[in-house]
Amino acid sequence: MLHFRFKNTYFFLVILMLSLFIFYGYSCNSTVDTTPQNKIVVGANQTTKYLSLLKGKNVAIVANQTSVIFKDDATYVHLVDSLISQKINIVKVFAPEHGFRGKADAGEHVADGIDTKTSLPVFSLFGKNRKPKLELLEDVDIVIFDIQDVGVRFYTYISTMSNMMEACAEKGIQMLILDRPNPNGHYIDGPTLKPKHSSFVGLHPIPLVYGMTIGEYAKMVNGEKWLKDGLQCDINIITLKNYNHQSEVHLPIRPSPNLPNDKSINLYPSLGFFEGTIINAGRGTEFQFQRYGAPFFPKEDFSYIPKPNFGSKYPKFDDEKCYGVDLTQTKKLSKVDISFLVDAYQKTPKDKAFFGKTFTVHAGTLKLQQQLESGLTAKEISASWQKDLEKFKKIREKYLLYE
Repeated sequence: MLHFRFKNTYFFLVILMLSLFIFYGYSCNSTVDTTPQNKIVVGANQTTKYLSLLKGKNVAIVANQTSVIFKDDATYVHLVDSLISQKINIVKVFAPEHGFRGKADAGEHVADGIDTKTSLPVFSLFGKNRKPKLELLEDVDIVIFDIQDVGVRFYTYISTMSNMMEACAEKGIQMLILDRPNPNGHYIDGPTLKPKHSSFVGLHPIPLVYGMTIGEYAKMVNGEKWLKDGLQCDINIITLKNYNHQSEVHLPIRPSPNLPNDKSINLYPSLGFFEGTIINAGRGTEFQFQRYGAPFFPKEDFSYIPKPNFGSKYPKFDDEKCYGVDLTQTKKLSKVDISFLVDAYQKTPKDKAFFGKTFTVHAGTLKLQQQLESGLTAKEISASWQKDLEKFKKIREKYLLYE
């Protein structure tokens, strides 16, 4: 009899332990499945933190095709559509470079209009007015800024944000910033802009790659008093979850027509200089900012022919065979690789005008052109940036929201 009881007790304990093991394993797996690898959560997705701030107010939004709430990796809803469904009173949309739906070429004039899906008035911040006229904010109680940036100085979305901050500061209107990750946030590099070369493709004295999200950058604009007359904008930042500056960031939506994938976004800081030169950087192909070339480069195995396409109606060397360099297989960069620019300059015949009118504003300094013309190596050019970079890093530290 005792032997029978022992066997049953032993059997019961085994079953209990097995059940606990299965339950514990299921619980752990459930946790992993619901938050896989601590997935980054963008500000827009955290609706419980900001919907109450918008109820009963007239809302304007600075937005484009990236201003979405993600349901999963493949599906999302536009923030404007979501807010309208929540009975938020959106009165107007302000559109940056490339437009509200993100279809305009780089540098192409973006006109005011009506959004066909929502019937909302859309006002361009990349037409004749880079800063909104103050009368457009007369009927606005709060402005939302929600645009995916790529962390490069000459990418104009941060200039649009700064100009809107200034307008809001002048009108005493709060700006709600829904933060998004920086795919180039893992490093700081490149030439620092000199104030006399300030323009819409570089407003402030920062390096080409500055390692900050739009929320952090807005804090720096306020803190360094870069707005007119030292004004400061009342900003409220909905911060990211599960993000730091070393996070792997994949953008499922093109931030602009000519940045189609992670590779182009990573190479953009290094190849964006070509926008101010005679050289084609892949526009007019499906490998924008993943190659560079020209018809007059030495004839090599790699060649391509630019043709008008989405995002590039008039590519450099339209329908001409270009010889050059394919960068699609390069490893992920953690620096501005100035060797591409040095290589292209050396391959360009002296009877060709390599530098265009906008090269200095893209570089943010006249010094880079002078260094190339003087024959400095890529290593020597990069070394010349370091003093300014160290100075900027100390300023940047004061405004970081993430490690």
